[in-house]
Amino acid sequence: MKPTDFAGYLTEFLSVYLPQQKNASKNTIASYRDTFKLLLSYCQNHKGIPVEKLTMDMLSHGLVSDFLNWLETERKCGISSRNQRLAAIHSFFRYAQYEEPEGILHFQKVIAVPHKKAPKPSVSHLTPDAMQLLLSQPDKTNAKGRRDLTLMSVLYDSGCRVQELADLRIRDVILTNLPVLVLTGKGNKVRRVPLMKNTMALLERYICENTLDKPWKSDYPLFVNKQCNKLTKEGVAYIISQYVMTARRNSTIVPEKVTPHMFRHSKAMHLLQAGVSLIYIRDFLGHEDIKTTEIYAKCDTELKRTAIENAYPDLVDSSLPDWNKDSALLNWLSKLK
Repeated sequence: MKPTDFAGYLTEFLSVYLPQQKNASKNTIASYRDTFKLLLSYCQNHKGIPVEKLTMDMLSHGLVSDFLNWLETERKCGISSRNQRLAAIHSFFRYAQYEEPEGILHFQKVIAVPHKKAPKPSVSHLTPDAMQLLLSQPDKTNAKGRRDLTLMSVLYDSGCRVQELADLRIRDVILTNLPVLVLTGKGNKVRRVPLMKNTMALLERYICENTLDKPWKSDYPLFVNKQCNKLTKEGVAYIISQYVMTARRNSTIVPEKVTPHMFRHSKAMHLLQAGVSLIYIRDFLGHEDIKTTEIYAKCDTELKRTAIENAYPDLVDSSLPDWNKDSALLNWLSKLK
């Protein structure tokens, strides 16, 4: 059977265009691949279109819109996930219009499928006291507890994304006079973040205890599970959830649900509250646009406003005389041109 045009374009898009021309990370390529796996499954199971017969012409504005609605209604995806899937489809069709200019009108109709406006992101974070309580939970008398304490300390101290943490290799930990962590973020962009002395001490002990300081182990994952495989994002989330449960037995200052990303939010908020510049926080977190970092400043301003309103009585009397009853004033206003 002759491959369809869709099969040819998708193969080139995922195996050549994204990794070689766009320098997309493995995680980005995997996310795009999963989008098309879902789309193919939807076409076959809900539209009756066999995978081997799917063509570019069949992937219309209407079909893509139906697919996105299915993601939200049947798979219970949020707006953010829906928009991520659409971004992958948009990227594919932008690629296709350069490969097949004669189909540009059809392709641009698909590209015109709009993103949904998501609600403004809230910055869920832990207070310094809550973070300190959470980090005090691991049992330092056994190897698992020491690993978990090191993992959570690195996650907080570096402000890294959970995938960046999972991807860390031994070689990415540089414990010199000025210790740094080398993080590979979105789009394979590399940044170096400083480590504080306590986190550095934990890492030194952890690496030494697990004999990870051998030169031939430099490419080993920094954090592994019982099977000695690299920890996944889900594995990190599970570890944190266990300590959240124990922490909440002592105090409710730790929220019921704490995600790995909240460590990143918490670090950013604590830096901001300590007077650190937004520009530095942007670079520290690896944000491309300062506008992304500004959500922390806005959140901090709102928290301060709430605290001030709760702490001080309202001394300013906002009641004013009703000027509607002042006939002289009304006459004067009515004469204004």
